[in-house]
Amino acid sequence: MKYDLHMHTHYSRCSNLKPQTILKLAKKRRLDGIAITDHHEIKGALEVKKLNNGKDFEVIIGEEISTNYGDVLVYYLNKKIDAIDFYEAVDEAKKQGALIVIAHPFRTTLVHNHKFQLPLEKVKNKIDAVECFNARTLPGDNKKADNAADKLSIAKTAGSDSHFFFEIGTAHTIFDGSLRKALKTKKTRIEGTIMFGAFGGALSYLRKIIY
Repeated sequence: MKYDLHMHTHYSRCSNLKPQTILKLAKKRRLDGIAITDHHEIKGALEVKKLNNGKDFEVIIGEEISTNYGDVLVYYLNKKIDAIDFYEAVDEAKKQGALIVIAHPFRTTLVHNHKFQLPLEKVKNKIDAVECFNARTLPGDNKKADNAADKLSIAKTAGSDSHFFFEIGTAHTIFDGSLRKALKTKKTRIEGTIMFGAFGGALSYLRKIIY
């Protein structure tokens, strides 16, 4: 299976992607599943899931939460998580049976500091994986995440962090069977390119200023 586990619809104000566009392009680019992870919102994910009529294609209801310690991705939600305290958000996610992933933990940008502010070893028992390849993150920062996951024996994921059509599928997580089982057994592979990351990031920054 090949899943893109980090995607944004227009419900994230830094993205212009419509639900039908994401679904169409994800399938065209031969993905087997996607996770829609808008910032503090699941409306876009619910719309994409409703539009999906392919029984062999999975749409995961997700959310990207900007907690007090950094960004966290949660998958398989039933309802939106409003908490922004990291530990409260984790507790809410666990009550829903959701998967918890630390997003781009070492990312550095010129505009914002997106580094996760807690040592991964302190939270490893509270999470299911670390995003070790993000298509909008510098190679060195992705490598730090990959090395940390190896050192701490944490499962790995990858995602495009797509906000625009050209980013969809530029990073993906590869596994056999179900995502839950693959993360539990730490049997995933990550692949991707950062070729479009800087351009996409610049467009998102401009879009946030405009809108």
